[in-house]
Amino acid sequence: MPELAEVLHDHPTFCAVIQNSKPYRKLDFTAGNVDLLTRDLSETADFSNYVFGEMLSENTFNGIGGYAEDRVIYRHRKHFTANAEKPRSIHLGVDIWVEAGTPLYAPLDATVHSFAFNDHYGDYGPTIILAHKLSGITFFTLYGHLSLGSLDGLHEGKTIHAGERFAAIGPYPENGDWPPHLHFQVIGDMGHYKGDFPGVCNAADRDYYLNLCPDPQLVLRIKV
Repeated sequence: MPELAEVLHDHPTFCAVIQNSKPYRKLDFTAGNVDLLTRDLSETADFSNYVFGEMLSENTFNGIGGYAEDRVIYRHRKHFTANAEKPRSIHLGVDIWVEAGTPLYAPLDATVHSFAFNDHYGDYGPTIILAHKLSGITFFTLYGHLSLGSLDGLHEGKTIHAGERFAAIGPYPENGDWPPHLHFQVIGDMGHYKGDFPGVCNAADRDYYLNLCPDPQLVLRIKV
């Protein structure tokens, strides 16, 4: 949504969603990362050891990346390949790979739009969607792979203030059975979705969804 992207670009500042002191390293989960072509990462413990032990140098970095990536890691998870004619591989958010338990903070004032425990292997696990308004435009931010405790005490319409701690990164398997990370996505129109929204799409739908979901770095503004 070009108008939303412009509003986000022009907004002077957002609160940091992750507030630890580690430097960031960009991670690549496309076929360009030749390691992925020879590894079986279907076991989450092995996947997590690979991410935090090797890619993040024994957890000395936060990992980040993924917007618009055509990812090969979804080949191991039926959640993305159930439709054999339209397998999903285009990532629509930014992933931030940090330890389970890491707190999350609202980037700007919000209300809770919806939340859910998307409890399937490879899904979001606990998920919160916040609604925001800037310059008269309503939009949404999605937080996936949270801790189950992040859903405690929530209700639709609850006010969350900018900079307020409202959730935490979840451990596997409750986080959808992934190495601990945040899936952060900006959404211009939720349509009929509540507590869920596609975070990965088929290549044929790429332009539609990337137009609907602008680059989350417009909000995160994390330097790598």
